[in-house]
Amino acid sequence: MNTIVLAAQAAPAGGGMGGMLVMMAALFAIMYFFMIRPQQKRQKEIRAFQNALREGDKVVTGGGVHGTVRRINLAEGTVDVEVSRGVIVTVDKNYVFAAAPVQNA
Repeated sequence: MNTIVLAAQAAPAGGGMGGMLVMMAALFAIMYFFMIRPQQKRQKEIRAFQNALREGDKVVTGGGVHGTVRRINLAEGTVDVEVSRGVIVTVDKNYVFAAAPVQNA
């Protein structure tokens, strides 16, 4: 019984709060460097790709449609994508995400 009372008296009051704050800061830092920062970097790459689009580029839209850029309308923010010979689809420029991978025939 005396050891329990002595242990309770020896523990500093509020000493665990500093450790908790350090753990919370470490957890936030881990989330930032492994989740938030890579996502921001990826969004910046997508934005740069969208701004560098040219006619003739092979692209993939947000819906997964592969095609070739035929016309870019900067005033309306749209891109005309040819998905098949003679079939042209108008897509919002923000939904053109990536260059289509090169396929060997």
